[in-house]
Amino acid sequence: MREPAFWRDGGLAAWLLAPAAALYAAVADARLARPGTRVSVPVLCVGNFTAGGAGKTPTAIALAGMAMARGFRPHFLTRGHGGRARGPLALQPGHTAREVGDEALLLGRTAPTVIARDRAAGAALAIRNGADLIVMDDGFQNPSLHKDVSLIVIDGMYGIGNGRTIPAGPLRASLEAQLRKADAILIAGPLSPAAQDTVSQARARGIPILTGSLRPDPAAIDNLRGHALLAFAGIGRPDKFFATLHAAGLDVRETRAFADHHPFTAAQARALLDTAARGNLTLVTTEKDIARMRGDPALAPLAERARTLPVTMTFDDEAAVQREVIGKLTAGMPAAISPGRDGSA
Repeated sequence: MREPAFWRDGGLAAWLLAPAAALYAAVADARLARPGTRVSVPVLCVGNFTAGGAGKTPTAIALAGMAMARGFRPHFLTRGHGGRARGPLALQPGHTAREVGDEALLLGRTAPTVIARDRAAGAALAIRNGADLIVMDDGFQNPSLHKDVSLIVIDGMYGIGNGRTIPAGPLRASLEAQLRKADAILIAGPLSPAAQDTVSQARARGIPILTGSLRPDPAAIDNLRGHALLAFAGIGRPDKFFATLHAAGLDVRETRAFADHHPFTAAQARALLDTAARGNLTLVTTEKDIARMRGDPALAPLAERARTLPVTMTFDDEAAVQREVIGKLTAGMPAAISPGRDGSA
């Protein structure tokens, strides 16, 4: 779904939906407070307070890399949003986004990945498969699995939108209830006034504030220079992708925005290809969008023609991330489950 404009700015629609939002918050807050199943290895959850994209998947990938450098053998755990598999299921070569979701395909390039609607069952499968650390991509509001560390990613420009809960705004539960469960917050991108109040509330609670940004791949940027671009994206906030292209000084002539995890149709693929051909434009999209196209013969021409702009999460103070996130995973852990027990640390 595409988020409504009033989720960002408020207005009459948000006011009219306030009673429904209060009911939603009451249910979500009670659910969030429930204890989850504890497993024999630490669980790191990368979540966000709101519906929509904030950079969770690149953050989870970056943190898994840091954990591996410390001797962990992490496995990703994801719901597989947009895929039909309920799991628990270990990602295998040949799986498509229609089966396991686009995020699982990206995560699986870094570490073994389990797809599961039931997070506790998914964690159990990952542990049987050799995981000594579970890295959850999303699932912060899901109470079924106990999290040892929860890092919340906030889009620095968007913040928490109008600050209301679904359906009046983008919050998945009340801010107060979610702050109680957060162990650290990562501000992705420049901090705008929209996010400042949330940061202030988190600091008042003693929650560490980390900062970072999504950095586009320099080689991909260079390869796009000199081309007139037709950019398209079906992610949480397509405008962020378009803004990244503009900020890099690229010649973006046209844009097409689709809903998050959008399953492209053959007709939409043909329309994008035809528009690009008529305007002599180069197609460019995100890695998530390409991941959803692969494995579908009807979308193969678009997947082959479109270029991608990979992004990575870069932390401004990596030592702080090591201390506040990775280091806390080993605090109090028994030696039997500490990383590098095979001498790899």
